[in-house]
Amino acid sequence: MRLARLGPAGAERPAVVADDGSYLDLSGITGDIDGAFLAGDGVERARAALGGLPRLDVPAGTRIGPPVAGIGKVVCIGQNYAKHARESGAEPPTEPIIFLKAADTVVGPDDDVRIPKDSVKTDWEVELAIVIGRRARYLENPGQANDCIAGYAVSNDVSERAFQLERLGQWDKGKNCETFNPLGPWLVTPDSVDVPALRLRSWVNGEARQDEVAADMIFGVEHLVWYVSQFMVLHPGDVINTGTPAGVALGLPGQPYLRAGDVMEMEIAGLGRQRQTLTAHTVE
Repeated sequence: MRLARLGPAGAERPAVVADDGSYLDLSGITGDIDGAFLAGDGVERARAALGGLPRLDVPAGTRIGPPVAGIGKVVCIGQNYAKHARESGAEPPTEPIIFLKAADTVVGPDDDVRIPKDSVKTDWEVELAIVIGRRARYLENPGQANDCIAGYAVSNDVSERAFQLERLGQWDKGKNCETFNPLGPWLVTPDSVDVPALRLRSWVNGEARQDEVAADMIFGVEHLVWYVSQFMVLHPGDVINTGTPAGVALGLPGQPYLRAGDVMEMEIAGLGRQRQTLTAHTVE
């Protein structure tokens, strides 16, 4: 099942994406697709109601929001593909690298992405995102992780490499700029997803940049949920970005970084496609 949120930022309407691509109105089941919905058997209630859900009139050009609201935290995994680790100048890690992105970096899959003030190295990163549906705290083994996963989504872990790697401190400076985490278009439930077979691809201005399958991840999704739960509590609605494949600007000598007017496209087969235009920063 594919879940989506449609409408202006802050006023999105919950929906199910039908097989024909139309939308079914979920507002009679829930006010939003958020942690409370996921923890309260919302997916099961939505599935049980499918036959009776009304069609939702969606005019052309309607904004698609992030597929989950009220995200508490975005946990990111670094260098989780061996080729990307090496293009970054590092050996593949022997245990997951964890860093955090603020929840307010999350925007819709087709929303504009702002180039930060003084940026010279803004970069793209297509990633598979895990959305948590049940609290995960000190899981005993990776096998327990599946019960905690509500579904999967496409994520773009946009990064400013000069801020991230050339300024004192942790990676946070280059990861938490506004609009730096487009998410969606859909939350796809696990019963519809064969994770190892998922193909992650990205394009910049129509030119292919990344192309790898999730089976190439060093640490799989169950391992990541279990591992992260040893260090922090994962709550319903939290997101884990599972790492990006090779093919980012950082690892392509001579490849220009992103500038205003560029267009990024991210796709994971079965989970949907994103498209963002880069805009210049503004001072408000």
